[in-house]
Amino acid sequence: MNTFAAIVELLVGLVVFVTGMNLMSSGMKKSAGRGIKNLFKKINNNRLIGVGLGIAITAIIQSSGATAVMVIGFVNASIMSISQGLSIIFGACIGTTATGLLVSLSTFSFSPFLMLIAFIGFVLTFFKNDKVKNIGNICIGFGMLFFGIATMNEAFQFETIREATLSIIKSVEFPLLLVLIGAAFTAITQSSSATDGIVIVMIVANPDLLDSGLYLVLGATIGSVMPSLLASINSNVNAKRVSFTYLFIRTISALIACLVVALFQKPIVNFIQNTFNPTQYGLAIALFTLTYNIIDIAILIPFIKMLEKLSIKVVKDKEQERQKSALKYIDDNFLNTPSIAMMQVKREIYNMFDLSLANYKLGFAMMVDKEVDYKKEIEDRENDIDYINNAITQYLIKLSNTVNEYDEKRIGAYFHVINDIERIGDHAVNFLDSAYQLREKDLTFSEEAINEFYQFSDLILKMFDLSRKIFLGKDKEDLESLHELEDKTDKMQVALSEANFDRIRKHTCQVEVSPFYTTFVGELERIADHLTNVGYSVINPTGDEEVYQGAN
Repeated sequence: MNTFAAIVELLVGLVVFVTGMNLMSSGMKKSAGRGIKNLFKKINNNRLIGVGLGIAITAIIQSSGATAVMVIGFVNASIMSISQGLSIIFGACIGTTATGLLVSLSTFSFSPFLMLIAFIGFVLTFFKNDKVKNIGNICIGFGMLFFGIATMNEAFQFETIREATLSIIKSVEFPLLLVLIGAAFTAITQSSSATDGIVIVMIVANPDLLDSGLYLVLGATIGSVMPSLLASINSNVNAKRVSFTYLFIRTISALIACLVVALFQKPIVNFIQNTFNPTQYGLAIALFTLTYNIIDIAILIPFIKMLEKLSIKVVKDKEQERQKSALKYIDDNFLNTPSIAMMQVKREIYNMFDLSLANYKLGFAMMVDKEVDYKKEIEDRENDIDYINNAITQYLIKLSNTVNEYDEKRIGAYFHVINDIERIGDHAVNFLDSAYQLREKDLTFSEEAINEFYQFSDLILKMFDLSRKIFLGKDKEDLESLHELEDKTDKMQVALSEANFDRIRKHTCQVEVSPFYTTFVGELERIADHLTNVGYSVINPTGDEEVYQGAN
């Protein structure tokens, strides 16, 4: 065999090995997939149960990456909390060592019989039963795994390959660099098992590389995080937090272990050499990885909640941070001084009012002008409005136990005010949805209809100004003006509906656009109602203008 043929055999052996691992893992997931998902859904907050579940599942499907990806999916779907996901991933760190132990069997004399299992699996794939076929795929993968190891081992028997490997690895004298090499190779192959398999074959062929192998498999534990990192890219913030914590603990743990091995390298290597013969160094590496993971996870289990808090501090929820920035005035520090707290609440409600007015204007613009698109701006501001609404509600609940009777009535009024403002924001989002439907159907309003909308909107904008002034100053004359404008919007809704029907009858407008016209006019009228409610809530906590009128 020449050098080129040996390199080809090594690479092909690696491909067969990884393919066998993937085939076996895929078969395991198909056979146990539904049961695994049901187990995930039933997990409670007991961290030991989570760790045990992670060990069992990973040992069954032979892939810590697959387990981690499933966990990321469940956390992203809010079926699982951060701490629950971490406990399972911790278990996966231990469960994945089963693969290394399995691979180490290739150094024993009975390994050719394990390859034969691939043929049994091949026969099973001819059966029509899907369960039997899955078992067949598992068996094929199992046999291919050992065939791949045997092929790589044969390549390493070629003196040029063996000496080149020994020379390259031994030239790397810095342990941390070996850890990084192991991490990089594992990240590329997305399989710590592939790294462990090559290390085992390499050490059996070159016993002098035993010490280097320890650092390479430590690096593999870092690289094994790659599948979960990729899975979390488009996931929510909690899934990203789980992935970050996984990377963080694997990196820190491996670096600490690297330092310990570097300090006690000679005793560790001597112990392995005195306990195992050179052909069993693969088993020694597998047991080393198992021992390291058990110790590491045993230390980390009590700190799961602390790690969860750390991840929340480090991996910020950008959307939540953006929403918090929309909250400008209320602060729990003011709760000890109710009079100031009430003043700040009033200012925050006015801020919320401004946001709803801004969204109204953008939503209206999208309905009458097909060329503009404020979708993201409207949706972001609507999320801010909802966030502020909830924040004010919670703040008023806290405040209600500390205020006098007068402010207690004001709090009742404020609850109604923020509800009406929030509903105005909802109508603006409805405008956005209707505008997109019009564009999808390639429908447009007539110039006459658009002019009518602007007339209606002029009334609405005047009502915005009045209701905000009333909220700030409680002016009786403004209340009467607001009531008059609200009457005009009621009459305008009727008049515009009749005008729209007349255009349809005369065939001067598209019939298909009529439902959008009617809905839009109805939405505008309801916004007028909410603005009127805001004005009258200042006088009457129920927001009922009839109570106010009856008092005059």
